[in-house]
Amino acid sequence: MSTTPNMPQMPTMSLSENQSIQTTCPYCGVGCGMDISAKPAKPAKKNLAGIESFEVKVVGSETHPANFGRLCVKGSSAGETVDFEGRMLDPQVNGEVVSWDSALDTVADKFQSVIAEHGSDAVAFYVSGQLLTEDYYIANKLIKGFMGTANIDTNSRLCMASAVVGYKRAFGSDTVPCSYDDLESADLLIMVGSNAAWAHPIVYQRIAAEKRRRPDMKIIVIDPRKTATCDIADLHLAVKPGADAVLFNGLLSALVSSDALNQDYIDQYTEGFDSAIAEAQKNQSSIAEVAQQCELDEADLTQFFEWAIARQKMVTLYSQGVNQSSSGVDKSNAIINCHLATGRIGQAGMGPFSITGQPNAMGGREVGGLANQLAAHMDFTKPESIDRVSRFWQAENMAQSNGLKAIDMFNAVADGTIKAIWIINTNPVVSMPDADAVKKALQACEMVVVSDCIQDTDTTQVADVLLPALPWGETDGSVTNSDRTVSRQRKFMNGPKNARADWWMIMQVAHKMGFKAQFDYHTVSDIFREHAALSGFENEGSRDFDISLLDQITEGEYSALQPFQWPLNVKSPKGTERMFTDGKFFTASGKAQFIAITPKPPKYPTSKALPFILNTGRVRDQWHTMTRTAKTAKLMSHTDEPYVSLNPADAVDYGLQEGQLAKVENDLGVLIARVKIDQGQRKGSLFVPIHWTAQYASHGRVDVLVQPVGDPLSGQPESKHSPVKISAYQAKWHGFILSRKPINTEALDYWVKVKGKQFYRYEIASETPIKNYQTWSKAIIEGTSESSIFDQVEPLEALEYTDKVGQRYRTARLKNNQLQSVLFVAPSTELPTRSWLGGLFTKADIDAKNRLMLLAGQASGAKDEGKTICSCFGIGINTIVEAIQKDKLDSVEAIGKALKAGTNCGSCVPELTEILNAEQAKALK
Repeated sequence: MSTTPNMPQMPTMSLSENQSIQTTCPYCGVGCGMDISAKPAKPAKKNLAGIESFEVKVVGSETHPANFGRLCVKGSSAGETVDFEGRMLDPQVNGEVVSWDSALDTVADKFQSVIAEHGSDAVAFYVSGQLLTEDYYIANKLIKGFMGTANIDTNSRLCMASAVVGYKRAFGSDTVPCSYDDLESADLLIMVGSNAAWAHPIVYQRIAAEKRRRPDMKIIVIDPRKTATCDIADLHLAVKPGADAVLFNGLLSALVSSDALNQDYIDQYTEGFDSAIAEAQKNQSSIAEVAQQCELDEADLTQFFEWAIARQKMVTLYSQGVNQSSSGVDKSNAIINCHLATGRIGQAGMGPFSITGQPNAMGGREVGGLANQLAAHMDFTKPESIDRVSRFWQAENMAQSNGLKAIDMFNAVADGTIKAIWIINTNPVVSMPDADAVKKALQACEMVVVSDCIQDTDTTQVADVLLPALPWGETDGSVTNSDRTVSRQRKFMNGPKNARADWWMIMQVAHKMGFKAQFDYHTVSDIFREHAALSGFENEGSRDFDISLLDQITEGEYSALQPFQWPLNVKSPKGTERMFTDGKFFTASGKAQFIAITPKPPKYPTSKALPFILNTGRVRDQWHTMTRTAKTAKLMSHTDEPYVSLNPADAVDYGLQEGQLAKVENDLGVLIARVKIDQGQRKGSLFVPIHWTAQYASHGRVDVLVQPVGDPLSGQPESKHSPVKISAYQAKWHGFILSRKPINTEALDYWVKVKGKQFYRYEIASETPIKNYQTWSKAIIEGTSESSIFDQVEPLEALEYTDKVGQRYRTARLKNNQLQSVLFVAPSTELPTRSWLGGLFTKADIDAKNRLMLLAGQASGAKDEGKTICSCFGIGINTIVEAIQKDKLDSVEAIGKALKAGTNCGSCVPELTEILNAEQAKALK
């Protein structure tokens, strides 16, 4: 679907110059506080309406308890992403711009007609951990209380659902017991399946700072890969993929054999210990057994057990490496069992701590935004809970049982059971497992409604109805971070004139379906007040989630609300730093439950045909499907192409070289990515980032390869273990295009789009030879597509160089002596660096000297920064290496002092350490 035609719009601020407003970061689950201010842009710019543009300044909030002023590079760059480029500007039905009234009539009428003909379970909502709590609450209320189905699920299913079920099995409630402060108080921090250095940078920086302050603090990283997080680790256990439950069963056995149990705690506050230890000791009773099953060195395993036995103040921080598994719930409970056995919970520096991936995954859990939840930490398992919520909502058609979890939901779309689905603030055509099947299912669905702020995403392109939403910065609400801290997101700018908040859209649909009395909200604080009231309704301590102290909050109080940790009620009027300090849990008996764990292997093993394990995850400077982070050149500079990491030995065996292209494939699909040889990658395993979409790469959607299998209890997909094969992409040529505006990529076989400063870069390649360079390049660069910038009256000046024997071709286009595009093609990846050419796009005029160098691709004596390491200051690896060698720099601190690299957000410090170690090793040879 093409971008809607509209008069160009530019953002305007809702706060005045020199005014600052506090808000919360829109990215990961750390939930960092931000102070936002604005100033007029320099040089001054105006849109067609005469409105001056501005620059948004983002700094960390010194008083926020999550970050105390720190921000990672994504957070600190958030102000660079608030323009309206690519925004959805109007409601659309079947590709035509319509009024809001017409679009919402279409949605409401279709939902009503489907329910009337096929029943309530023929409709569904698929929502997002990036929704604000108030948006989440009203969506959940509408579908469960009035549309009569629990078919609402969320992309949070993909990241933390297993942790939720693990907590509920052990504690009787979905309760994160810890606080971030516990990470700094621990004497032993075990990080399992968490590359926090990249996925949760500020939590990592807090841990790293504490490690520097207390060198005796021990940190163990358990991860098949050696990631950036290992930079601060005293011990890295490169565990066999999928063997986490084996490892923690082994630890439980070791705690017993070393007499390290807290028997008083077990007897007073827990149940089920005997069955749990009996199961653990069946096959994980000795160091030798566990080492063999986990493929670990016995000495390393012994060290892990010894530290865990000796150090009482122990926190286990776990994330997607545990959760994204067909037995993720069991892995979670294997971890929790070890904490219960030692009583290491409910005290400072102790506890099992699941850290979430999204800014409001926790808020979604609180309101019941998962198919197997009801609301306010109540479930469908208790009839009295269904009755309670029904009475509170005055519900007319209350759902009575669990709905369909994400994988099952899209399967039901595929088989026609679900006839209409509303997708809100997420991109399942990219992020769901077996993503091509999800795309096909949505294409065949009777009605797909998508609310988003971006016009062209992989999911909007299969929608029937598009509703333009207000994102971060343009709307108000609240979010909850990983340690139960509720913070405000506040509006600081005005969105496109025809975009609306998600809660408003949902409310209007409710009104049109006949539920106006129960959805009579005037401001977002009205929804929050009701949410708080439900949390305390008939609670009396029976449920963990309770913020009823705020059930009478006024508009002014809501506007000024400061961060707090729930529960927040009459008994805890200042909030609650950590849970279970009294040993009382929310189970039927009031005691925590040990769960007997029988470790299970991943659902799909490797085979001769598919010999590699594919692992997926995040990179440092990107977020989810890149709709926000890809808009700024700063965040694209560190990792700009999809890549596949593999062990050096595997690279040799399969004839793969650093920087060449490779195909990764299985029966579900194909991915093409740049080869990255990594000594920290286990032999037989591959790693590919999750972020690339069909908007930014021809073959970059890694989830097309992920099997649609989930944990039987949580429904969370097994995104860390998909069998695949790898082979070289037999490119006949490689090349790149730099263009002032986007180009049409339809005629290109392999391409990746990268935002630069005042240009777009395309890395290109093909397995098909180019017959005529001039004809081909003209079609690519001067194509007449709708988005082409070269569809102009004035002809462009073309410079060309052709070497038919060497199969090299280069061309540049200029207009009024300003560079418009360059295209370089060669038979291999040996091409000029892109940095000097990219810099020419910032120049209004190409002088004679640069014109002579254009087709050479570099100026004589020009310095190449190399791959960007420090995104905050744009420092490349070549500059860092040169400084280390020339100035004899001997520490990361010295590098920072000389170049500033690593002195802002600190996200690049692990890479600086790696570069420094490599250079020092060279110097010793």
